[in-house]
Amino acid sequence: MVEHQQSTVIRNLVIALLALVAVFIIGTLGYHILGGWQHSWVDCFYMTFITISTIGFGEIVDVSQYEYGRLFTVFIGMSGIGVLGYVLSTFTAFMLESDLNVSWRRKKMQNKIAQLKDHYIVCGVGLVGRNVAHELEMTGRPFVVIEGDMKVIQRYLDTHPEQFYLQGDATDNEILLAAGIMQARGIFAVAHDDSTNLVISLSAKHLNPNLRVVARCHDMKNAEKTRRVGADEIVSPDYSGGLSLVSAMVRPSVMNFLDDMLKSDSKFRMEEIRIPRSLADKPLSVLYQENKDCMVLAIQRQGAWQFNPASDHILQQEDLMMVMTTPQGRARVEELLADQQG
Repeated sequence: MVEHQQSTVIRNLVIALLALVAVFIIGTLGYHILGGWQHSWVDCFYMTFITISTIGFGEIVDVSQYEYGRLFTVFIGMSGIGVLGYVLSTFTAFMLESDLNVSWRRKKMQNKIAQLKDHYIVCGVGLVGRNVAHELEMTGRPFVVIEGDMKVIQRYLDTHPEQFYLQGDATDNEILLAAGIMQARGIFAVAHDDSTNLVISLSAKHLNPNLRVVARCHDMKNAEKTRRVGADEIVSPDYSGGLSLVSAMVRPSVMNFLDDMLKSDSKFRMEEIRIPRSLADKPLSVLYQENKDCMVLAIQRQGAWQFNPASDHILQQEDLMMVMTTPQGRARVEELLADQQG
C-alpha cells in the first residue's frame, strides 16, 4: 500500500515537471515569434521565467505591438503559476510520503540480500530472535531478519544499523524468496506463537527442501506437528531453560564452561564440520596447516565418538568433527577443505 502511494506521488511529480517544461517551451517559442528575431532565445526564455515567477521586472520582449501579445503573457503567467504551484505541492507530498534516503538504502540493501549465499534467515527478532541474531553475528555468519513489526526492527537497528532486514510476514512465500531462501543455508522460525512457526517451517521446506529449519516451540505437544511439516530441529526455550536450571544446580562448573562458551564475546565456539569425500583416507593433520585457532575435540563415526584424536588419525567420508575454534579458525578450516576438494 505504501509503495503504491509512493509510486503515485512520483508519477504525479514527473507529470508536473513535464507540464512545467512544456509551459517554458511554449512561452519561449511564443515570445521569440511575437518579439521578432532580434531577441535571442535567452531573452525569450528569461521573459517566460519572470512571467511565471511573478518577479515583476520590465518586459524584456516588447509584445505591445501585437493585438494579442499581452494576452499571451497573461496566458503564460496563469498557466505557468498554476503548473508551478502543482509542482511545489507534489514535491512537498513526495518529500512527506517517501524518504529518498531511506528508499535508496532499502533498495541497496535488497540488492545485497539478493547476492547472499549460504546465509541464514531469522524469522522474528523478539527476545529469542535477538539472541539468535547476536550469536550469528558473533560467529561471523551472514543473516537476514524478517519481522512484521517495524518498531521491533527499529529497536534492533538502533544497535545493529547495518543489519539486513525485511519487514513483512515470514509465512509469505514472497517475503521468504526476497530474503534469499533459495540460496540460504538455514532458517530460524522463532516467532511468538507455535502456529506461526509451524507455517514458516512448512513454507520454507516447500520452497527449498534442502534448507535446514530450526523452529521454536512453546508447547511441546506442538513439537511433533512442527517436525512433520518440515522442521529439522525443535527447540523449546521453556524446556531447555528447565534443564539449564538443573545443570546449574548439580553440575555448576560444566554449566559455567558452556555458558562462557555461548555467552562470552571471546568468539570461541563449539563447531561441527562434516568431512567430505576428498579428505577420505587422509590424516587429520591436513586440517591443521597454519591454523592455530582450531582444536579438534572429537570425531563421530557411525554414531560412535572418538575423543581427542591424534594428528595422524585417518579421516573417513561423512566423519563429523567437533572443534573448538574462532570464526577465523572456522573460515581457515573451510578454506583448507575447499583446497583439498579442488
